[in-house]
Amino acid sequence: MKDSTRAQLMKVSVATLCTALFKRGLRHQFIQDVRPIRADLPNMVGEAYTLRYMPAREDLNTIEVFKDREHPQRKAVEECPRGAVFVIDSRKDARAASAGNILVTRLMKRGVAGIVSDGGFRDSPEMAKLPFPVYHQRPAAPTNLTVHQAIDINVPVGCGDAPVFPGDVIVGDAEGVVVIPAHLADEVAAEAVEMTAFEDFVQERVLAGQSILGLYPPTDEAHRVAFEAWRKANGR
Repeated sequence: MKDSTRAQLMKVSVATLCTALFKRGLRHQFIQDVRPIRADLPNMVGEAYTLRYMPAREDLNTIEVFKDREHPQRKAVEECPRGAVFVIDSRKDARAASAGNILVTRLMKRGVAGIVSDGGFRDSPEMAKLPFPVYHQRPAAPTNLTVHQAIDINVPVGCGDAPVFPGDVIVGDAEGVVVIPAHLADEVAAEAVEMTAFEDFVQERVLAGQSILGLYPPTDEAHRVAFEAWRKANGR
């Protein structure tokens, strides 16, 4: 991802990105039922690095598996690239944790941009103290081993019903997380910046008492002219 694209995505909302993707026929890129542990952090932006869980088979998923340095969960935490977003396919099952505070802290210290799971995380009160974006369905105290078996690293996954391919661009804000196909990231980011400028203009007008008719969308030419003047005045 270009640095300029990352910078643009840091300044736009997930809602605006969803609209830009919808214009391109993509309707299922919003990760369903995940929420930020902290809603006061800047946008989470990075390329997807994935971990896939399958249902645990008890005889293969004992506490002893964590002694293996090649265990997929442990290996993925140590190999997730700096600046990437760690995306976990937990099959939308929050009965057990996708990970805990120690692993999430390790990702943060390694320079990862954030983490999202369609399951749950344990130690969420501790995670809430970290300056690090964490998104999940809900808290889940039991160890992942009770329900989940880590099986694949950096493969295509489903996360909250959204398709996620390695390298796709993940953006999270206080509302949720969206997945942008890698080949669309530059154009979607640029369009979202333009959409954000217009929506800021509209919001000012609506707060001043203006009707949305003819303004949003801008079907009246007078509003288009006013928007261009507003952009020049505000350096947008």
